[in-house]
Amino acid sequence: MSNTQSSGQSSEASTPHVEIHRTPEVLTFTLNNPDHGNEVTGSMFDAMLAELHSESPQPRARVLRIRARGKVFCTGRERAARDLDSVRAEVSRLVELKRLVRTSSLISVAEVQGDAFAFGMGLAIVTDFPLVADTASLRFPEMSHGLAPAAIMSYLGEYALPRFAFPLVLFGEPFTPQQAQEIGLISMVCPAPKLTGVANKLIARILQLDPGAAPVEALTAGTMAALAGKK
Repeated sequence: MSNTQSSGQSSEASTPHVEIHRTPEVLTFTLNNPDHGNEVTGSMFDAMLAELHSESPQPRARVLRIRARGKVFCTGRERAARDLDSVRAEVSRLVELKRLVRTSSLISVAEVQGDAFAFGMGLAIVTDFPLVADTASLRFPEMSHGLAPAAIMSYLGEYALPRFAFPLVLFGEPFTPQQAQEIGLISMVCPAPKLTGVANKLIARILQLDPGAAPVEALTAGTMAALAGKK
């Protein structure tokens, strides 16, 4: 797995189960918990949140790339909480990560090389460019496991018409990348062997844009508000 490199120095952060790589213009999160389906653990959340918070006051990068090692992209998140306060803390952390991805000035690209379920699918959706391999299986399994899909339902309607999205959440059955693209949940379906190359070309194209143009966060906020019927 190769990363798009920019000129200048790069840096690496060694964190359990998530690799954080930074060049002057690209911040990359690589999920590296393949033995557990790349479930996102508490320490993984903390590491990614710290990096995104550091970008908020004065962004250094222009692109956020989210990818994974192994055969699956992400099959959900770790559920380690055993009491109400811990549950609230876990939920707050996942909501904050998705909020930062959605509202950051960094243009975000998800490189979904394998299955994406639950939180993993939600994380891909909230990026600006979810690119998905044609061999991946996608799913919102929360209801079939007796869990309330409150987090995903809070924003899913901003990306797809409710009549299309609701059955996916209600029944929790797998759906294909082609179906996801047809209803607006992802940007592109790619042949699996070409996925990384497509992501590399997209990022290179983004970096060719004038960095002094109108702030991306203003466009993103306007688009989200329009989709939500608030403008």
